[in-house]
Amino acid sequence: MKRIVFATVGSLGDLHPYIAISKALLALGHRPVIATTDRYRAAVVAQSIEYAPLRPAEAQFGGLEAVAARLFDPLRGPGYLIREMVMPHVREQYADIAAACAQANLLVTHPLTVAGPLVAQRTGLPWASSVLAPISLMSCSDVPLIASSPLAHLARGFGPRSCRWCIALAALLVRRWEKPLDRLRAELGLPNARHPALLHGQFSPRLNLALFPPLLAQPQADWPANTRLCGYASFDGPPPAPEVQAALDAFLAAGDPPLVFALGSSVVMVAGDFWEQAIAASARLGRRAILLTGGHWSGPLPAGMVAFDYLPYSAVFRHAAAVVHQGGIGTLAQALAAGRPQLVVPLAFDQPDNARRTVALGAGRSLPIGKATKARLAREIARLLAETSYSAAAQRIAADPRSSLDSGAARAAQMLLAAID
Repeated sequence: MKRIVFATVGSLGDLHPYIAISKALLALGHRPVIATTDRYRAAVVAQSIEYAPLRPAEAQFGGLEAVAARLFDPLRGPGYLIREMVMPHVREQYADIAAACAQANLLVTHPLTVAGPLVAQRTGLPWASSVLAPISLMSCSDVPLIASSPLAHLARGFGPRSCRWCIALAALLVRRWEKPLDRLRAELGLPNARHPALLHGQFSPRLNLALFPPLLAQPQADWPANTRLCGYASFDGPPPAPEVQAALDAFLAAGDPPLVFALGSSVVMVAGDFWEQAIAASARLGRRAILLTGGHWSGPLPAGMVAFDYLPYSAVFRHAAAVVHQGGIGTLAQALAAGRPQLVVPLAFDQPDNARRTVALGAGRSLPIGKATKARLAREIARLLAETSYSAAAQRIAADPRSSLDSGAARAAQMLLAAID
């Protein structure tokens, strides 16, 4: 029996893939542990997975909605995340990961658990890294869309050489942000890092798991060594309560397939007037609608529309006429598997790049959430529904085995076990 520790922070989209892989390991008789923030303790334990605390506690940064507002600032958000939420707390993160790794056989890190590689170097523990979206691989032969950097956005049109220059400039900036991590490394007697921990230094030379649907990005020559494209590791949360499932079934049975609007677990906290615009757009189109608001919105709804705080996407996306979502990798993977045309309304981080890739597949359209007025939403959704190419592409993608949600976690679990000496 192997003890494998997963260290992760972030939204539910940063937690669920590791729950999925942990469940696959449990089924094989092994002992997974998830080290993450206190907000997710109950979600981990509910799946019979061992939980380990990982600081800092989210409460110390203030209310979740205030934190989300700063995180999802399209230009300043990444800097706030790294300089104020991650780097000042690398010692606590190191101590917690080290404690979780007692008697472990393998450590698996998320891109933001930057102290994890130091634990592995200091103790000799085998280490595997992981990425959840293509943008994290920073390929210059498949240039990502980095919305938080106007320079990188401009340079996309000039090809690989400009991409390499942008990464070099980013490395200079990130090196300054990583000073607390460098000091910790020196105190531990570890050598200076060759690459910034937030860029190429995040990748393990032993194994790097790419946990996204293969249709979004194919392996590139400049991907990190030993990167393995597993597919999306799907865990869709707990099933609905019986009364919620009954309400959903009744609504679906009462009319035509609805539009489904979903903003993941984080963007719902900074949605502004999006829900009002979505309701007005649906009414303009004469369409029924389901709103998945995360409990962060309440208001009057016209006939033919209903709101739920939460539903597993697998329970509702396949019933939609079209899905409107923020473009987080987990939401996108579920929408691709459902075979429904999509309107992606990205805000920040990997979402604009994921939206670009969805458009390239022919399965949807993209409209930045800041421009999602009722008129624009109605126009984009009308085009999705009127042009049959979108539905045809979505159905073709859903039928492709590479869009399956069934095998990514099992494949990742086998790769992790093989990586243990």
